[in-house]
Amino acid sequence: MKTKHIILIILLLSVVSLEAQCAMCRAVLESGDDLSQAKGVNKGIVYLMAIPYILVAIIGIYIYKTYNKKTGIKKT
Repeated sequence: MKTKHIILIILLLSVVSLEAQCAMCRAVLESGDDLSQAKGVNKGIVYLMAIPYILVAIIGIYIYKTYNKKTGIKKT
């Protein structure tokens, strides 16, 4: 148990800075002065990132409601 905690702490403290965009997108966006293109790329990234979370949430709600249905039988 202690080993897992130590490994988790090491992983959390060893953060590596990552670039948000691929090399080609970054080169295209840095070469031009037009910010509308950069805004479009950023909106696309957010859109692509949000879809999986929404789908997982919908599936989770469906599973929760399926397993927690009321049977309709009242105990008196």
